[in-house]
Amino acid sequence: MSTNHAVLAHHFENLEQQRETATFGMWIFLATEVLIFGAIFTCYAIYRLRYPLDFEAASARLNILIGSINTIVLLSSSLTMALSVHATRVGRQQMLLTCLLLTILLGGTFLGFKVVEYYEDYKEKLVPVLAFDPDEWTKVEGVEAPIQPQHVQLMLVFYYIMTGLHAAHMIVGMGLLIWLVIEARRGWLTPVRYMPVEIVGLYWHFVDIVWIFLLPLLYLTGTHHPTDLHF
Repeated sequence: MSTNHAVLAHHFENLEQQRETATFGMWIFLATEVLIFGAIFTCYAIYRLRYPLDFEAASARLNILIGSINTIVLLSSSLTMALSVHATRVGRQQMLLTCLLLTILLGGTFLGFKVVEYYEDYKEKLVPVLAFDPDEWTKVEGVEAPIQPQHVQLMLVFYYIMTGLHAAHMIVGMGLLIWLVIEARRGWLTPVRYMPVEIVGLYWHFVDIVWIFLLPLLYLTGTHHPTDLHF
């Protein structure tokens, strides 16, 4: 009874009500996130349909190898996050700490690869305004319609906005994971007080799902084009 009192906020009648409220609040937050990403995805789809060749040409220059590796990294982090929730529920503190640290490590690996990818994009002159050569896109072999550099830049702007916003969410998620590690070391995450891990887990899985949409939208758009593009 004293344990329940320690984790029960004063404005809730019982732990079950507190848990349901916390879960509902996170789902409401994630719904607002869906609206944000959904609006960006919709805008991207409209311009993708309007300028298909330009978007395919830009997509073909993106680093699909790093994109694929990062997909595996994020899926692995979802597994370790799910195991963290399980470890909390069954009271296995060492397993909890290990899984949380692995999730942080995988998240950091993802961001590290993303930094490398951005640097490679800069060297390949795929950064509008900062590093972009329109002349490279005016003569593309094997393409019937001419490629418009301004439309290519539009696709790249979407690329940086979408992946940058996703990376920002990753950084927030890693901050939350570090907080969970501190809580776990203090012994405050128990089978009774497992909701913080579960709530952060919902957020982390959402961020991973967003990436699953970004991969085909950005990286795979140009890979199935019938013509091999040479610059």
